[in-house]
Amino acid sequence: MPRQHINPDTLMKMSSYSQVVVASGSRTVYVAGQGAFDSEMRLIGAGDYYAQTVKALQNLATALEAAGAQLSDVVSSVMYVKDLNPAVLEQFSRAVSEALDGKPFPPNASTMVGVQALGFPDMLVEISAVAVID
Repeated sequence: MPRQHINPDTLMKMSSYSQVVVASGSRTVYVAGQGAFDSEMRLIGAGDYYAQTVKALQNLATALEAAGAQLSDVVSSVMYVKDLNPAVLEQFSRAVSEALDGKPFPPNASTMVGVQALGFPDMLVEISAVAVID
């Protein structure tokens, strides 16, 4: 699907981020927040922001594929990160840049939110997304 990434000159620019994404398509896919769990509800990477971010992004890719979409179809995402601080941001950002077989999560209109806690003990990262396909 055609995507138009818009980054106005008067707003900040980052290579992994788009201020605005315009997408055309006939189906919208909404993916619930994905954490670092395996199919048996075991948390992967307890205490490790990098490992949990990688697994959450892999789970996001799996969920999208189940709906006939792929990561490049994502137009918007929300990334919840527990106890966000500069050191955590560095681990999280590195994982987002490398998590998908050494490739970064494609740019989209994303929002990062630092939170005090997530839905399960020891959960550090949760990522939800909206994709447009067809």
